[in-house]
Amino acid sequence: MFQNLGEMLLLFTRTLGSLPLLWRHRQKVFDQFFEIGNASLFMVCVLSFFIGGVIALLTGPVLVDHGVKDSIGGLVGIAICKELAPVMMSILIAGRIGSSMAAEIGSMRVYQEIDALRTMNINPIHYLVLPRLVSIAVGLPLLVIFSILVGWGGGALVADLNNKIGVDFRSFFANLRDTVRISDVANGLFKSFVFALVVGVVSCHQGLQTIGGPRGIGRSVTKAVVNCIVMIVILDYFLTRLLL
Repeated sequence: MFQNLGEMLLLFTRTLGSLPLLWRHRQKVFDQFFEIGNASLFMVCVLSFFIGGVIALLTGPVLVDHGVKDSIGGLVGIAICKELAPVMMSILIAGRIGSSMAAEIGSMRVYQEIDALRTMNINPIHYLVLPRLVSIAVGLPLLVIFSILVGWGGGALVADLNNKIGVDFRSFFANLRDTVRISDVANGLFKSFVFALVVGVVSCHQGLQTIGGPRGIGRSVTKAVVNCIVMIVILDYFLTRLLL
């Protein structure tokens, strides 16, 4: 475990050192950014909408029983922007994009394409890791912003249409505006940025460490997704403590 952590930290520092070469690989960054962002919008929209709806559906009747049903807007707003949107979107991207990164780089490692890059004096970190890490570090926070807005809309719709809650859109967003601050949204975006770096580094590292043919590729993909989710959940606790 400590060896893997050290290797991932070394990979991250080497990737940061190659940032001046980013413009040279801009086309690969744009391609990866499209895959991470635009191709994931529909799933993000569906997941976020129903997350907001579920939070409103679960908490609304409880708030009504305690006579504070107008507070549902702030509760849903805080829960989504500070916790649910960054964590759930990071897990979604880990499953969809992290697995793809591990599989692509793992296939290149198994079929000796990475060795061919080194033979042509092309650094694999510059060519493979840098564009993926930059694109996911930019794309995931943007997806989280979109997720927060859609989640708020889903919570407002459920609160308005559910007869047991009965909070209209105006009251919902008025309480949300009074409760949620810019710093709360910034906390969620900071978390998503850290989680994006985790997903990118872990996935690329697992791909570069792949051995053993097609079965090894499958193992690397599984390990990449599992390790990303575990590290996201653990870091979420410490980041929450720090940001409090």
